[in-house]
Amino acid sequence: MSLQYDVGATISQGEVATDEKKDSICEEDGVFIEIKKLGGNSRRIRSKIGIEASLDTVWNILTDYEKLADVIPGLAVSKVVEKNDKFARLFQIGQQNLPLGLKFNAKGVIDCYEKDVEMIPNGKKREIKFKMIEGDFTNFEGTWLIEEFNKRKSEDDEEWQTTLSYLVDVKPKMWLPVRLVEGRLSKEIKTNLSCIREEAKKVLTP
Repeated sequence: MSLQYDVGATISQGEVATDEKKDSICEEDGVFIEIKKLGGNSRRIRSKIGIEASLDTVWNILTDYEKLADVIPGLAVSKVVEKNDKFARLFQIGQQNLPLGLKFNAKGVIDCYEKDVEMIPNGKKREIKFKMIEGDFTNFEGTWLIEEFNKRKSEDDEEWQTTLSYLVDVKPKMWLPVRLVEGRLSKEIKTNLSCIREEAKKVLTP
């Protein structure tokens, strides 16, 4: 869910990088991202960001599916195709403008499974499992994980510390070079998490 697929445009020869065996880890603007090679054309991307908001605030942003396009800059369309208890099927269109008038566009149908709240030591967590069932990847599935930890300042004063994590296993179709895809996805995931953090701040601002 909340996907921005940067595919569908002509890829120039200079953009095609050779595959590397090394995993990569980086942190920028409070967003941690790790890319792990699973073998062949597959990658696992893990990311995490701290958000000064409650679990419920972040959850409500993520599950307000039809408003995600207002939060995520590269998501042009996000429509609910089917909605049941703890399940949503989404149709999304991602779009990104590039230099020289080029655009990357893609469409995808994503199934989302909402998990119940689970209690953990000093807090609670909740997950959304997602899987693309139709689109521009051979495999695109993963998890949104929200973890809230209570930090008691005093007897009558509590504050929470929330972490939003995003994990995705991705395997592009054979005509897409995985190095190009992983680079673009990493950039977009960073943007997505940062925008969700900013949206949570707006919700909390009177």
